[in-house]
Amino acid sequence: MEKKVTKIGVLTSGGDAPGMNAAIRAVVRTGLYYGLEVYGVMRGYQGLIDDDIYKMESRSVANIIQRGGTILKTARCKEFYEPEGRRKAYATLKKRGIDGLVIIGGDGSFRGAGKLSHEFDVPCIGLAGTIDKDIAGTDFTIGFDTAVNTAVEAIDKIRDTADAHDRLFIIEVMGRDAGYIALHSGIATGAEHILIPERKTDIEQVVDSLLEKEKRKKLVNMIVVAEGDGFGGAEEVARHIKEKVPNADTRVCILGHIQRGGSPSCLDRLIASRMGYQAVECLLEGRYNVFVGIQNNKMHYIPLQNAVKAKGKISEEWMKIVRILAS
Repeated sequence: MEKKVTKIGVLTSGGDAPGMNAAIRAVVRTGLYYGLEVYGVMRGYQGLIDDDIYKMESRSVANIIQRGGTILKTARCKEFYEPEGRRKAYATLKKRGIDGLVIIGGDGSFRGAGKLSHEFDVPCIGLAGTIDKDIAGTDFTIGFDTAVNTAVEAIDKIRDTADAHDRLFIIEVMGRDAGYIALHSGIATGAEHILIPERKTDIEQVVDSLLEKEKRKKLVNMIVVAEGDGFGGAEEVARHIKEKVPNADTRVCILGHIQRGGSPSCLDRLIASRMGYQAVECLLEGRYNVFVGIQNNKMHYIPLQNAVKAKGKISEEWMKIVRILAS
């Protein structure tokens, strides 16, 4: 694929993440700086199938860097999973003359981009827009920092009421396949236990620890649970603990989609801007079908298929920190 890119499309796909608008802004303005035509694709891959596309100018992305969500909307497109759906998407690109795509989304979005590129020779660049930080190859994903700070703020407030009533709170945060939000927010708020998908939950060890704390009159405890925790999430953890630790005044709080929204943090705006700029540079340089990541403050370019297959790993050192600091 050594063709010159002249018209590029940008779309957001999968779950929304704070900072997506900053990435869109960077792609549009960098593309225009280099004389490219830039098109916004509405509602992810569905917009490619439906030809829901419009030309973007510099003013199209004015005053959006501070906004959460995505001005291009987002969706999960089942039709795109099928070859016929991808053929429709390619027909739209061909009709429009769009010869390069920037996809801002998660691993499912990258899988779609990889298939489209492989089947129809379309240059694609992926930017990880996911609050879960579950794509290997980058130290950060767009939206993660904001989501964690939202969780931290909420958990801090919950601890105030837990302290006032001597309660045990079990707080569920997002993270279906990855426990980074739970891990980071739990450590930052002094949680006594953090339950994540990457580690098998020893619920009896949690119970024993709570009973030991009860004996020494430590009645205020916080358990942060990722929604994808293998034991079944906050409600199931609470059910078991209420049976085994009946004297604890136990409450459940599920933070849910509050973590997705809100104005992106400074860090998310910065990495989204940097990644969006680099996505256009990649297309111009002929570096196609890669995922743009940042490691040790340097740009890294990983083949899309590798970014999809690999998941980030939580080190044992982090879990040791949790055990030591929670005592």
